Amino acid sequence: MIRFLKKQPPGRLIALGFAAVILIGSALLMLPISIRPGVEVAYIDALFTSTSAVCVTGLIAVDAYDNFTVFGQAVLAGLIQIGGLGVTSVGVGLILAAGRRVSIKGRSLVKEALNVDSFQGMVRLIQWVLKVTLCFEGAGAVLSFLTFSQDYPLPRALWTSVFHSVAAFNNSGFDILGGMQNLIPYQSDVLLNLVTCALIIFGGLGFLVMLDIRRAGSFRKLTFHSKVVITTTAALLIAGTLLLKATEDMTWLGAFFHSVSARTAGFSTYSMGELTNAGLFTLILLMFIGASPGSTGGGIKTTTFFALMQQVRAVFTKKKPGGFHRTLPGEAIDKAGVIALLSVVVVCVGTFLLCVLEPELDFVRLLFEEVSAFGTVGLSTGITPDLSVASKLVLIFTMYIGRLGAFTLFSLWIDRPDPSIRYTEEMITIG
Repeated sequence: MIRFLKKQPPGRLIALGFAAVILIGSALLMLPISIRPGVEVAYIDALFTSTSAVCVTGLIAVDAYDNFTVFGQAVLAGLIQIGGLGVTSVGVGLILAAGRRVSIKGRSLVKEALNVDSFQGMVRLIQWVLKVTLCFEGAGAVLSFLTFSQDYPLPRALWTSVFHSVAAFNNSGFDILGGMQNLIPYQSDVLLNLVTCALIIFGGLGFLVMLDIRRAGSFRKLTFHSKVVITTTAALLIAGTLLLKATEDMTWLGAFFHSVSARTAGFSTYSMGELTNAGLFTLILLMFIGASPGSTGGGIKTTTFFALMQQVRAVFTKKKPGGFHRTLPGEAIDKAGVIALLSVVVVCVGTFLLCVLEPELDFVRLLFEEVSAFGTVGLSTGITPDLSVASKLVLIFTMYIGRLGAFTLFSLWIDRPDPSIRYTEEMITIG
């Protein structure tokens, strides 16, 4: 087994690592110490919950507080942290904490996981990532405690604040408030809403972008990648807020919160089951686009969306695709198109299977559930607990694909030798 793993490329090891953590997490959640007395949790629900946590999704088949003990909730928090930071980042962090050197193989895994170009400064990058995560989650826990301490005894308020901060920064919509109510009781709590939004936004920007912001000091000095991520994120947040405000009976705070949350976090202060089709469709679009590369979120990513929009603009204006006085390379455009197409295929296949397996449920709700799973968001119209075992398995595979990326996951198992033969090009009619 060890010899087999040593021969595998870094990307494939990361995929196998995520699968292993999911299975271990499901086993830990099935332990008697993890489940509240008098409560029965089926293994499919434990597997679903573990997958949702590791893939930082937040879809739940059983309520985390009503069914799991503090130990079980701690397991969930650990799975969310591992899923958000990445199996390799956490593993390398533990190696560094133990005072051991990181091998070349370990550095290769980190390079693949964080999408960096070189091995230079790899250990310092991991240390910085862990420190930033601790700072954000610590600050989030302190600020969240100001709200939760008003409603719960001190021990539960402390634990709820820590759990919420970890879930929010890692863009996972889990909560331990009970009753599958998410953050609806705090719909008008400005502090908790804004703290949660801040954690989600910074967690979704990506660690490399945050590092670039720290180094540059001003927007003008940022890299092209960081400028694209920040501007696209801002544009999507504004557009989502305006569309939700126009289509739903929400406050401006609620519209902004859900525009942020739909970008792969999954917290909600309004019931998704009561939204109009227009509101649900707006959220579906935001969920499908998702967060940014190298972040704790999913979706096709903001940079993919930017590249596609620039290519559309280029077709009509006859200008090169790009922005900020930079031109996008053709390779980036091609990859963005492939990622978008594969993602659409995954969503369509998953939605079709859900429609076959759950014929009594309407199409919009099933599409919403599938896109939420693929974008590792966690928003739901409330149908998740009532889905059949087969439907839950469909969502489990969708969450796994969404966390690793359809392009990455499919390309890992395909050997692509350079072609030895090239055929003559010939034009076909398009459109």
